[in-house]
Amino acid sequence: MEHGSTKDQSSSTFSFKDEDHSLANALRFTLNQDPRVITCGYSIPHPSEVRVNIRVQTTGDPAKEVLKDSCQDLMLTCQHVRSTFDQAVEAFRNKNGRAEMQNSKNLDS
Repeated sequence: MEHGSTKDQSSSTFSFKDEDHSLANALRFTLNQDPRVITCGYSIPHPSEVRVNIRVQTTGDPAKEVLKDSCQDLMLTCQHVRSTFDQAVEAFRNKNGRAEMQNSKNLDS
């Protein structure tokens, strides 16, 4: 849900239900990397309420569009991290698998 002015679309607060610091902090970081963002922050209204408010103020672009772009950037970052991790696990397994096979051959000799 977006809370903002219809006259000034460069500044808005967005409410995310069923989210916490995990998404909010990552999104805040990604938003602050965008040169169109003047300021960005988040708050959790109450510890028992599972909701996050993210405030975005831009240089003039609609805050909603900047938030969408940042969400896409965050998804791409997560995909890259996942891909890099999977490749590293596969390389580790391949390396250790060959080493184990060589060790078992040496033990058989």
